[in-house]
Amino acid sequence: MALPVLSSSAVKFRRVLAHFPQELSLAFAYGSGVFRQAGAAAEHGENNMLDFVFAVDDSVTWHMMNLSKNRSHYSFLKFFGPKRITSIQSYGAGIYYNTLVPCDGMMIKYGVINTDTLIDDLFHWKTLYVAGRLQKPVKILTQNENSKLQAALVSNLKSAVTAAFLMLPESFSEEDLYMQIAGLSYLGDFRMIIGEDRSKVQNIVKLNIPHFQKLYSNILQDCPQVVYKHHLGRLEASIDKSPEGQFTQLMALPKTLQQKITSLVNPPGKNRDVEEILLQVAHDPDCGFLVHQGISGIVRSSSIVQSAKTILTAGAKKSVIYSMKKLYKMTKGWLKKTS
Repeated sequence: MALPVLSSSAVKFRRVLAHFPQELSLAFAYGSGVFRQAGAAAEHGENNMLDFVFAVDDSVTWHMMNLSKNRSHYSFLKFFGPKRITSIQSYGAGIYYNTLVPCDGMMIKYGVINTDTLIDDLFHWKTLYVAGRLQKPVKILTQNENSKLQAALVSNLKSAVTAAFLMLPESFSEEDLYMQIAGLSYLGDFRMIIGEDRSKVQNIVKLNIPHFQKLYSNILQDCPQVVYKHHLGRLEASIDKSPEGQFTQLMALPKTLQQKITSLVNPPGKNRDVEEILLQVAHDPDCGFLVHQGISGIVRSSSIVQSAKTILTAGAKKSVIYSMKKLYKMTKGWLKKTS
């Protein structure tokens, strides 16, 4: 039986993986270096830094092996050893990034996250950091047979659809849905004010509708509120915006988001259960806005801590270079939009 021919990009990504310890439960590549984006990002093409995330079952052991193979990837923290690196990894979004790493003639950035931390984020949206990346098209490079991880990946996509339904009007287009989903992990992210192209979400979705369709088609086909005409590439939705319909959707949201929403409407000192408060929210005309605010609260705190960690994990020099690259892309996108 002939082996399938790998695309040049798949070969490129697998060449990168070969440089790292192979004990990975999940590895994926993401971002504009993997999926072409509209706007200013498209002009960078092959020169874009490639972004990876590696999920590992034992972070201490993996960092120990990686320090042996790729010690130069780490900042001064390499002198403190794998246990201290793993301790720093646990803060914020629970992911440790090495950035601006030369690898196989390319420049890459890779994040290491513990498998259990990833599963928790996918199910409960504790930080929405890596879960948010996996709500958008990514290139899965390797995945082991962890049934709990697979269930969490699917749960994350279903939650993204549910949250988007609550924030969208009763009727909307397929592109509207993917724009809403793609923007979830940027709500409340201070980097969208300083450091990112303001058109980032639109740039992600515009040229990648087929990839979003592939990611969400099974979920949308099983959704009773959506008529998904896949052969026509068209979605027709009529979302139940009654209090009963919204309550059902609110009860299906990830646990952390439910808690954030309830804290927005529950006065201090009042001891009411989550179900009672969400029933109140379901009757509120601003239900969608409260969901928006809840997601913003999750993203804001994790993005601030994760960005602060960059000074340690990347080192001062790389942090400045990386920040300047982000500011350059943001400014270029803004100038192009206003010209």
